[in-house]
Amino acid sequence: MSSPTGPEPGLPVRMPRPRQPGRHRRPEPVVAPENAAALVLAVPGTPSSAIRSLAEEVISIARSELPGLDARIGYLDSEDAEYPTLEAALVNAAAERTERYELAKAAGRDVAAPEGPSAVAVPLLAGPDSGIMRRIRQAVMDSGTPAELTDVLGPHPLLAEALHVRLSEAGLSRADRARLFTVATAADGIILGTVGGEEAMQAAGITGMLLAARLAVPVMAAALDQEGSVAAIAEQLRGSGSVQLALAPYLIGPELVDGLLDTAVKEADCSASEPIGAYPAIGKLVLSKYATALGITPQQPQGSPAF
Repeated sequence: MSSPTGPEPGLPVRMPRPRQPGRHRRPEPVVAPENAAALVLAVPGTPSSAIRSLAEEVISIARSELPGLDARIGYLDSEDAEYPTLEAALVNAAAERTERYELAKAAGRDVAAPEGPSAVAVPLLAGPDSGIMRRIRQAVMDSGTPAELTDVLGPHPLLAEALHVRLSEAGLSRADRARLFTVATAADGIILGTVGGEEAMQAAGITGMLLAARLAVPVMAAALDQEGSVAAIAEQLRGSGSVQLALAPYLIGPELVDGLLDTAVKEADCSASEPIGAYPAIGKLVLSKYATALGITPQQPQGSPAF
C-alpha cells in the first residue's frame, strides 16, 4: 500500500518517459514563410466552368498541404477581369506583396524588404508542350515582375498512378493486383496519348514505362495532335499480341483541344479513360515545384507503390 506521502519503500515508481524523436513522431507542419512569393497556377486555355473548377481544386489541394500559401490562378486566354490572365495574376501578386510590406512598415513592424521572386508560375501541364510553354514564358516576361517559372509536372511516378486510377475508374484496368478478380473490359495494351511534339512524346514514354510496370501490360505513347500517330501505335500494339486496347490521355485537361480525344478513340477503335484532371497528386506536384523553386521543404509527395 502507498503511504500518504508516496509509495512504500521498495515498490517501483512509474516515472514519465522523456519524449524521444523518431520516425513515428508526427512531423511539425510546415507553413508558408511570411510574405513569401505567390504560387500562380499557369492554366492553358480559357476559364470555362469546367477548367475553373479543375484549377480551383488543384489550388485548394496545394493550400491544404502548405497553410498560409498565397495561391492564385492565371489563364493564358481570358477576357474576363474576374478570371485574370497569367500576366495580370503575376502583376497583381507583385503589387500586393509590395503593398503588404509598406503597410507593415507604416504600422511600425520590423519587417524585411521582400526579396527573391514575387511569384512562382507553375504550368498546369503533365508533360512539355513547346507551344504552350512559349506562351507562358512570354506572359511571365510581359508581366515585368521578378517572377520565376518552373518546369512542367512530369514525368513523375504520381502521374503514372493517376493514369492507372483513371483507367480503373473507366473499367479498363484492375484497381490493383491484390484483388483476385478480373475485369472483362480490362485492356491488354495501352496507348498513352499526349500533345506537344517530340519532347512531349519522350516524356510520355518515361511515364509509360512506369505505368506499364503497374499494369503489367505494354504501354506506348502516341501523339494525339499528329495525324496517323494513334492509328500507327494501335496497329503496332495489336501486331505484338494485344487484343483489347485502351487510350489513356496523358493530359490534365485544359490543354486538350475539343474533339481531339474523340478522333483518337475512333482511329484506335478502342475505349478511353478520362484525362488526369484534378487528381490529388496534381496539387501536390504543383506545390512541390513551387517549394523547390523557393527552397521550402514541405512533405514531399509520395505515391502508392507499383502494384
